[in-house]
Amino acid sequence: MNKIILGICALLISTMTFAANNNDLIVQLKGNSFSDLLALKNMVPEGSTIKSLNFKNYVHVTVPENRMHTFSAGVLSQQPEVNYVQPNYKIKLVNTVEAQEQEAMNPIKDICEIFAPKELCDIIGGGGGGGPTPPPGDTKPGDNPDFPAVVVNPNVGSDPMIDQQWGMNDIEVSEFWSENTKEGTVESDLIVAVIDTGVDYTHEDLAGNMWRNPGEDGLDENGNDKSTNGIDDDGNGYIDDLMGWDFARKDNKPFDLKSGGPFGGNPGHGTHCAGNVGARGGNGIGISGVAQSVKIMALRFLTEDGQGTTADAILSIKYAVDNGAKITSNSWGSAGENPSDPSGNKALRDMIAYSQEKGVLFVAAAGNGDRAGRGYDNDTSRTPAYPASYDNDIIVSVAALDERDNLGSFSNWGAQTVDLGAPGVNVYSTFPANKYGSISGTSMATPHVAGAAALYWSKNPDKTWVEVKEALLSSAVPISALTNKATSNGKLNVKSLMAFGEASE
Repeated sequence: MNKIILGICALLISTMTFAANNNDLIVQLKGNSFSDLLALKNMVPEGSTIKSLNFKNYVHVTVPENRMHTFSAGVLSQQPEVNYVQPNYKIKLVNTVEAQEQEAMNPIKDICEIFAPKELCDIIGGGGGGGPTPPPGDTKPGDNPDFPAVVVNPNVGSDPMIDQQWGMNDIEVSEFWSENTKEGTVESDLIVAVIDTGVDYTHEDLAGNMWRNPGEDGLDENGNDKSTNGIDDDGNGYIDDLMGWDFARKDNKPFDLKSGGPFGGNPGHGTHCAGNVGARGGNGIGISGVAQSVKIMALRFLTEDGQGTTADAILSIKYAVDNGAKITSNSWGSAGENPSDPSGNKALRDMIAYSQEKGVLFVAAAGNGDRAGRGYDNDTSRTPAYPASYDNDIIVSVAALDERDNLGSFSNWGAQTVDLGAPGVNVYSTFPANKYGSISGTSMATPHVAGAAALYWSKNPDKTWVEVKEALLSSAVPISALTNKATSNGKLNVKSLMAFGEASE
């Protein structure tokens, strides 16, 4: 196996938000009727695009830069049909380098379902139905791999690289693994959505645990493969979304396109996070994730050069919630939005509130400090890390720890805004193309907690998200590094978590 070691000083994965251009906006309308959206179309310059975000009357509006002289976002916000206007805040990985341009895959219809009439979608320029729209110009076939067949390695045995995963020993998960692997890994149907740069769904240690959309799997009534028939078989608004969705490229292959090197770009961030959540365990290959047999839903909104937008993050979360995920692992965020705007990123906060309404646990990275890589207090900072520092109860905010129970030098903390710590320094996991290696960051700590939550919820399926979060925090082991720096004062411990509540039952 190839091994990639990325030094902590070379790569501290975190994200920052930069104020979007005034021509790239998220607008919340007061109503969702045909006339409301048609009114919005008449308020923006000709050539503007309007795309529904498919919840609470939010739409993404992009005004051509050459028409900005005739447009004012402030005036738009004062219109009677408009409830709120905000920038479409850009989200990107820090320490990026310019990546080679990738050919786009087939874009799929714009999502107009919230404003149901097909005629309206046609007015906007979206697709009110039908199959994929061919992209302009040529594309490279095989730019992203095809979907693998369902393959679970039949071997039963220890994973040969487990000794390099210090974090798994630290959180004491191996005892639970041994119970599961005596007769082979016990299957779990619980879905964890990894919302990130995508996942290498062909990876030898991930393919067996990838979620496959049951509505797009198998054969249709005509005997055609539902994952390639160009039909939205399950009616969820996405065509052939077998493995999840790529909201950055607008296609059905959320593959983790690696680019750049240890000083920037995307090293395979989403694949690394997915391995921490649930690399297949007990199969005699590679490593093991915390949850050895969880279902990993791949959702991509950060590109190969590490960039994404609030609109695409919102669509990703909405997809996860609406398509069966119980937990989302969110190793992304920002070092502040617009400090002068008290509403901030209202659209993203509303989407996380939707996750809470539907009972989907939102695990988030506490943040990787300032531009010099120095961690800070999210409670008192003028630019706390978001979304980890939002006050939505559904959020579990995670700090990064090293092998000696110290906070990573880059890790943020917060007695009120950070919940617990988990392994996040020199964490060994999966990389694209059947590779393995180490990264440091609160990005790596987050999937440890998401995986642990999946283990606990699989064992206790009748628990609510409130009870799962309580179990995570109440079972945390106190450590001095997090005393008065996290709501639990402690670090993740799976052995304690799995035993939580048993004494009182």
